[in-house]
Amino acid sequence: MAVEFIGIDPDTDRDHCPTAWADTEAQEVLLQGWKLDAETQAACEATSPANGSVPEGEAIVRIPARMIPLIREACDALERAQLR
Repeated sequence: MAVEFIGIDPDTDRDHCPTAWADTEAQEVLLQGWKLDAETQAACEATSPANGSVPEGEAIVRIPARMIPLIREACDALERAQLR
């Protein structure tokens, strides 16, 4: 596993904040975010094409829009790894 730290939400404290990594070996973006409240979870599941539920082993997390640059950077890291 080749996990590259990309960054954390610049507007939160350093202990509890959304974070982005790139697993360049698996070619996956890894995100840490806030757990959803029951109402938001239900709203997401109600619009899910996967029969209205999140499969075991998967989760929906909330990521603030201000992290879009970090998510883009994680995607760029994956693309760079493919070129090596």
